[in-house]
Amino acid sequence: MRDSLAAGGKLLICGNGGSGADAEHWTGELLKGFCSRRPLAAAEREKLGESLASELQGALPAIPLTGFMALHTAWQNDCNPDYIYAQLTYALGRPGDTLIGLSTSGNSKNVCHALEVANKQGLRTVALTGEKGGRAAEMAQAAIRVPSSETYRIQEYHLPIYHTLCLMLEDEFFRQRKGSVQLAVIK
Repeated sequence: MRDSLAAGGKLLICGNGGSGADAEHWTGELLKGFCSRRPLAAAEREKLGESLASELQGALPAIPLTGFMALHTAWQNDCNPDYIYAQLTYALGRPGDTLIGLSTSGNSKNVCHALEVANKQGLRTVALTGEKGGRAAEMAQAAIRVPSSETYRIQEYHLPIYHTLCLMLEDEFFRQRKGSVQLAVIK
């Protein structure tokens, strides 16, 4: 994720149900300050002007593939719904970007199809799953498996993981926090 963002790329995040809500939540934490305000750099402030720049914050480019309601409903009506995230990954992803798929079972067809497209298109891939990992963990270049097979517990474990990743990225790109953030192992 850090390497994608450092190279000018973006993050694409997808999931279904509660994991879809987590994809939206995670994206929201990246698009504005998470634990710090992230004021714009002097050059950006000058370009935008103080009145506009003072109301904006530094952002990390991330797109929740769960949005796009018109496309989602048209795709479900006209095409195979299992390929909606694959279509969005194909359309929006570029080599060097990162696709993050959240799937409690690791077997969500639409998430796995997106991972397949991402891998073939030169994107980095990450999966957050339950303990078994499923196909998503096998397909992703990096997989974070949490120690549960119960959906609600998996989703509860995913929250502190992606919050920690947000803190780490905020530290990396905005350097306003004191100390460093370490990802802890959940047991």
